[in-house]
Amino acid sequence: EETSGDTVFWPSVLLRRWKGSKTSPPRPVSIEELMETAKGVTNMALAHEIVVNGDFQIKPAELPEHSLEKKVRDIVHKAFWDCLEAQLKEDPPTYDHAIKLLGEIKENLLSFLLPGHTRLRSQIMEVLDLDLIKQEAENGALDISKLVEFVIGMMGTLCAPARDEEIKKLKDIHEIVPLFRAIFSVLDLMKMDMANFAVSSIRPKLMQQSAEYERKKFQEFLEKQPNSLDFVTRWLQEAADDLAKLRCKMLPPHCSDDGATGGASALCSTAVQNQAYLKLLKWDHVNRPFPETVLMDQTRFQEIQLELEQLLLTGTVLLVTFSAAGSALVDMPGFAEKIKTIVKVLLTGMHLPSFNLKESLATIGEKVCAEVNSCLSQHGFTPFSPERETVLKGQIQAVASPDNAICKLIDSRIQKFLENYLASSHQKSLPAIPGGLGPIQRELEEIAVKYVRLVNYNKMVFSPYYDAVLGKILTKEESQLVGKSEES
Repeated sequence: EETSGDTVFWPSVLLRRWKGSKTSPPRPVSIEELMETAKGVTNMALAHEIVVNGDFQIKPAELPEHSLEKKVRDIVHKAFWDCLEAQLKEDPPTYDHAIKLLGEIKENLLSFLLPGHTRLRSQIMEVLDLDLIKQEAENGALDISKLVEFVIGMMGTLCAPARDEEIKKLKDIHEIVPLFRAIFSVLDLMKMDMANFAVSSIRPKLMQQSAEYERKKFQEFLEKQPNSLDFVTRWLQEAADDLAKLRCKMLPPHCSDDGATGGASALCSTAVQNQAYLKLLKWDHVNRPFPETVLMDQTRFQEIQLELEQLLLTGTVLLVTFSAAGSALVDMPGFAEKIKTIVKVLLTGMHLPSFNLKESLATIGEKVCAEVNSCLSQHGFTPFSPERETVLKGQIQAVASPDNAICKLIDSRIQKFLENYLASSHQKSLPAIPGGLGPIQRELEEIAVKYVRLVNYNKMVFSPYYDAVLGKILTKEESQLVGKSEES
């Protein structure tokens, strides 16, 4: 579903560019060009998904429970298996359907073999020799049970260890038709395992090839639609403006790209890009178009943004709770996890229009106070008085305010951690967790790893375009600084 959704990437940009542009509209595009573009984008989106999603797995397609397609498929399958059962019950049995199934099983088993599996290939070819099996069937000498036993043994040899239990269950099925059905189910699982192993094996090589392919396709599109970097330019300009404002408040950190000294332009380019990526985590997806070069990953960036917003509330509730309870609960095993579970459950759906944050925080306050008192009592401490409970509940409910000081503090530290991780993403170790974020360290690091993987791949694909746009922005900014300095 996600891949098919991504296939509208370039056409949607084209359409949006044409609708939003005040200049001349794009040239007419033929149906053939659109179809070719859609096909190329489908392949690109699949490769992109494999590269940026470390958990990507191919899964069997599941038809909706009451869909017409599922009904038709179930009817056809039932008719086939009923026909097989009827043939095998004839006197003498007819093996036409059974031999066809053995032929399919043979092809499946051969597809799992590597070039070096010559002995196993010979065994499969010899035992599942369809011509010989047909002769045995015609002469009434076919032993289906023996063939199926060989098939199950070979499947056990070739399957992943995770499928050993399924293979064991096959040996407990003694009726031939249910056994055939079960064999094909396990073979389908083995195909998925094989495909996912192939995906994990090709991911490193695919990353470079996919980056080059995406860059090539974007360049082709850019040549047809020269204004396709407008939103990117605005996005990077805003990031540069943000850093310029910070520079007015404090001296910029002295660093350089790739360990080289000097080259303030290159340094600024890296800093501006990182600032731009951080801005994506605070994006107004309803009212602002997403920059063209990150549009394919808009859903992913939005998911990370939502995860961080929930984590922000969780971290704030934990900090407020620990501050109220003092040192008694800080090192108590399992306490923080219990609070996180409470908050996570009650904030489920917090980004839906119907969600009432104030009501949820009121409920969280009640449950947190109950958990605090329970833990304090269990470990021999004095539970909260009603007054202290009221104060804690009030502090938790105050988290709903956009101006909440503690929430702002946690948010700034989360942003600083992500900024540090972006700046040091070439290093293997994660940067140190800022104070106050210890209870949510694991969740924050998981999000950070996912976020930086996405950013680094985007840089790999589009850095030439960013460098070109930033070259103009930073040259303009430098000339303005020189002008001001001459005036002073």
